[in-house]
Amino acid sequence: MRAPIGPFDHAVPAPDCLVELVPPVAEAVAGWAGDVPADRILYVDTDPAIADTAAFVAHYGQDLLGRSANCVVVAAKRGGATTLAACLVPSAGRVDVNGAVRRHLGARKVSFAPMDTAVELTGMEYGGITPLGLPDGWPLLIDPEVADMPYVLVGSGRRRGKLIAPGALFAQLPGAELVAGLAL
Repeated sequence: MRAPIGPFDHAVPAPDCLVELVPPVAEAVAGWAGDVPADRILYVDTDPAIADTAAFVAHYGQDLLGRSANCVVVAAKRGGATTLAACLVPSAGRVDVNGAVRRHLGARKVSFAPMDTAVELTGMEYGGITPLGLPDGWPLLIDPEVADMPYVLVGSGRRRGKLIAPGALFAQLPGAELVAGLAL
């Protein structure tokens, strides 16, 4: 099947290719019970050497910059406690860590989580972290622009491959909260 966005001629419904996904993402897809059917989550195989946004859109098409989103893990500190959260913003923007995220999480200080921490706790590869399959209890802050996109390209949990799904699906994920002004 052809993907609804991008130049991908071979898109596979994610429930039909769970072996291509890391365990937490495969479990999230297999157990999906949201309003958007799971078979609308599509997997496309991509080159892991160009997984980062700039290289990816240079290779697969500049129009994907406005149709994709990045998921980053942040560490919010208040007192002696640290809260980890994920943020999903359009790829053309960047997360307002010191403004919107800090205020929303009620933190004194917020920074990007260390790579080793993000990889270990999510069970995903750095550069492929996706909002599907995040650890239980994590807030998932989403810029409303992402939820409004007809289809969004995001990581698959690995550097190889991407997921394409309706933006509305992300707002239905566990812990999801729409946060106006999340992206700069």
